Amino acid sequence: MFKTKTIVLPLIITILVIGIFFGACYLSDVNNYKKAVASITIANIDLSQIPDGVYDGTFDVGYISANVEVGVANGAIKTINLIEHQNERGSAAEVITDTIIKEQKIDVDTVSGATNSSQVIKKAVENALRQE
Repeated sequence: MFKTKTIVLPLIITILVIGIFFGACYLSDVNNYKKAVASITIANIDLSQIPDGVYDGTFDVGYISANVEVGVANGAIKTINLIEHQNERGSAAEVITDTIIKEQKIDVDTVSGATNSSQVIKKAVENALRQE
């Protein structure tokens, strides 16, 4: 009986320490993600200054990332192809590309329930158009 306690107690303590360590790492990661999303700003882009062409842009905040291809012609956004969108539950945000094209500006209203994904997609579009 004593030998069993000698083995089980250190094992339980080791498992608890490992669990606390990984839990702390996860919470730190989530905190960094939240800070990254909160710091996203969308700049106004003068579309008349963007030469005709297709531009690639990406943006990544850890849990959510987007890779887009933006087609510009005659000073207007004609197409936005969402090449890749890694998200948690934000797949609904993918319709934001249609709104950007319709309104011809990047800083449109976010999709309700998918705010973080909306912000990441908008930033990827901005990054595509800011390439020089």
